[in-house]
Amino acid sequence: MNQLVLQAQLQELGLVRYTPAGLTALDLTLKHESQVIEAGRPRKVSMEMQAVAIGEICRSIQALGVGGSALFKGFLTARRTGRGTIFHVTELDT
Repeated sequence: MNQLVLQAQLQELGLVRYTPAGLTALDLTLKHESQVIEAGRPRKVSMEMQAVAIGEICRSIQALGVGGSALFKGFLTARRTGRGTIFHVTELDT
């Protein structure tokens, strides 16, 4: 199963673009900070992740705005270039 759920802050929001199929697409950067337990010890986690949203979810993400926090849900896939991964956001819980 390929599923990612991430509590994050919307760090950057790209311009609206369209896929070859005519769907709305948005590139975004998400920032996550938390504390987790690893090997029985607390560990601070801080990261930024590149993401994309396609379709109706774009409106919800634009309404959230830069700096807004939410629970982002979706899946990971390889970038078109084949180098690295990208988070495809399919759901947003504010």
